[in-house]
Amino acid sequence: MNGAESLINALAEQGIDACFANPGTSEMQLVAALDKQPGIRAVLCLFEGVVTGAADGYGRMADKPALTLLHLGPGFANGIANLHNAQRARSPILNMIGDHATDHLQHDAPLTSDIRGLATPVSQSFSVSGSADSLAQTGLDALAASLHYPGSISTFVVPADHAWSPASHASSRPIEVPAAARASDERIAQIGDLLRAGSNSCLFLGGRALRAEALHHAGRIAAVTGCRLITETFFARQARGVGRVATERLAYFAEAATEQLAELESLVLVGARAPVSFFAYPGKPSVLVPTTATQSTLADVGVDALDALSRLADYLGADQTPEVVTTPAQYPLGEGPIDANELGKVIANRLPEQAIVCDEGATNGLGAFLLTSNAPPHDWLTLTGGAIGQGLPLAVGASIACPEQKVIALEADGSGMYTVQALWTMVRERLDITVLILNNRSYAILNIELHRVGVEAPGPTALSLLDLSNPDLHWTDIAQGMGMDATKVESVAALDEAFGMSMTRKGPSLIEVMV
Repeated sequence: MNGAESLINALAEQGIDACFANPGTSEMQLVAALDKQPGIRAVLCLFEGVVTGAADGYGRMADKPALTLLHLGPGFANGIANLHNAQRARSPILNMIGDHATDHLQHDAPLTSDIRGLATPVSQSFSVSGSADSLAQTGLDALAASLHYPGSISTFVVPADHAWSPASHASSRPIEVPAAARASDERIAQIGDLLRAGSNSCLFLGGRALRAEALHHAGRIAAVTGCRLITETFFARQARGVGRVATERLAYFAEAATEQLAELESLVLVGARAPVSFFAYPGKPSVLVPTTATQSTLADVGVDALDALSRLADYLGADQTPEVVTTPAQYPLGEGPIDANELGKVIANRLPEQAIVCDEGATNGLGAFLLTSNAPPHDWLTLTGGAIGQGLPLAVGASIACPEQKVIALEADGSGMYTVQALWTMVRERLDITVLILNNRSYAILNIELHRVGVEAPGPTALSLLDLSNPDLHWTDIAQGMGMDATKVESVAALDEAFGMSMTRKGPSLIEVMV
């Protein structure tokens, strides 16, 4: 047994069952070890941003890490943008980076780089194997670190000679993961008394506080105190639909968010940080909460949100049954061209139970989100860190984690081009994903932002940098070129027919929605 085999076998024994990979020469021993380990599904991705984005989607849905396999520092660097998003989502991810053999590093070969310097900004844990004998334990220690509540990114480096050298023993210590921190009884009482005494209060929810069971208890609290339930604008995963507790989503634009929060006297954080504007704008505040409002924390991002909400509801003597969404969606459709509202109606009417929506729809995605609040129960995943190119890979990982659930990738045309290679992986792995490409041939959000930052009369050069025509992107051709069934729709009726058909059959498909 060599070091690579001891590592891969140890990770499989501890529950790692998926590896998203884009390997190179220094990882060939790891590739061979994966070939011998049937317990880990190895998934090839054609770009490292797909690897890391898929690992994010897997981690959000499985609540455990997938393994990534990346080629030296430059390969890791290609995946950093989606690791930034994953870090904001607090997803558990285990990055395995191959490196040159230890005695080769002194020669400064072309691919030699500062892996530690690249990895540490997006890794809560970083380590380098010390020997073939210790390689398995290095991986297990990194796995344990990734499982710290609510999840984190762990990165470890495998020198090529540690992978190919014999491992004198395969034994390793079992991983130990500490229990999540719990809110103190004093904190529960303090927040309970605050909510009882005040008016115009809210629970500001994020992270694990947006899972179905945690929302159940948040609904109990709202019922007894009258507080509002407001979520982060870009959350990792939210349970929504019929039978779930409804929430408000904080508006994206600062002016709308400020108005939404204007009357608050008290804001209580649960699994989220205090809301701030996504960007700075001339003459506009960055902090969105009124200066007159008090801010308190029930459970910060490292504290068990479900436990805190449950205990707070009990402290308040709340009824066990909160108010939930009960009316199923059934919207009459309009005729003619597709807009964001009609898109939302079609999705809400057709969404199957327990679907997973990966939303990178940008300017045309909000209608779908609002109108699906009373669709069948489902999970909604968003662009947590703002680095576009997350949506398609996120869908890959979510589908690998939950193969029996339909996944819908709601994707803007410009964002989709960042990680378009994910379509190939969807086809190769026969994943049950429907991609809705919202094609307006523009970076539409940036056209809005151009005016919001004070550019009053943009010229042809500025406008050309935000335009995705000349030449047009033909997404049906792109998808078909990767082996995916694809169709283009330009009317509400055609969209309804195509989306309805895709919801009743398994496998990957793409619908190019002209909006």
